[in-house]
Amino acid sequence: MITGTTKLIAHLGYPTESFKAPLIYNPYFEKNGIDAVVVPMGCRPADYPVFLKLLFRLSNIHGALITMPHKISTMALLDETSTNAKVAGSCNAVRLGSDGRLVGDMFDGEGFVRGVLRKGKKVEGARALIAGAGGVGSAIAASLAQAGVEHLAIFDANETTATALLDRLRKYYPQLEVTVGSADPEGFDIVVNATPLGMRRGDPLPIDIDRISPSTFVGEVVMTKEITPFLEAVRARGCEFQVGTDMLFEQIPAYLEFFEFPTTTADNLRAIAKLG
Repeated sequence: MITGTTKLIAHLGYPTESFKAPLIYNPYFEKNGIDAVVVPMGCRPADYPVFLKLLFRLSNIHGALITMPHKISTMALLDETSTNAKVAGSCNAVRLGSDGRLVGDMFDGEGFVRGVLRKGKKVEGARALIAGAGGVGSAIAASLAQAGVEHLAIFDANETTATALLDRLRKYYPQLEVTVGSADPEGFDIVVNATPLGMRRGDPLPIDIDRISPSTFVGEVVMTKEITPFLEAVRARGCEFQVGTDMLFEQIPAYLEFFEFPTTTADNLRAIAKLG
């Protein structure tokens, strides 16, 4: 039940038809007696800068979840941003600071790293390769750097995109060894597909499977199918792996902490979500 005391969390993006967050957060709020609600709000890019500022003038607004196409443009509208958001170059969560300032963070990569750690894998001191330096790849790179990887290799078909991420990583993590330009997975402890390859039937595999060691931990970000062709192939090689939806569920406890709500586990969220 939504009342005059309910804390509003806007889910901002356009279009809204594919939004999943309300189907995860709202059952959790209801079950735990938390007087808050996630509300999808479709906002076109041309209206977004003005709308975001007005939204946070509401007396009952608590925060906002940010999704496409607004993750990058949000950065210029904030008063304070986390290092993760700065390295990623984008933001997917905004809340009001105690002084009314807009505070932003990025949790896509945090969800990925939490999932890896919860599976008992070591991130600190590891060597990691990320194929794809777009929004989600940059976010994962930021969180892996924060978690203490020793070496981070970035590959993207767009060399400019990869180089821009390299520059941001070097600025905020000057001690981190970072390379760009190669998707060769040999010798890496963690390999991540952060490209869209695997979303459509007939897509090529993003990485040369024959050069992935069975001891390598493999991560996927594609969520349209739990076991993508890429994961099928690495599973056949004996690799342990993480499916795309793990990143989604693992980041929500971090969001809850950011919004200062009681937190929970990814397993609990999976059990009560109403995704159909």
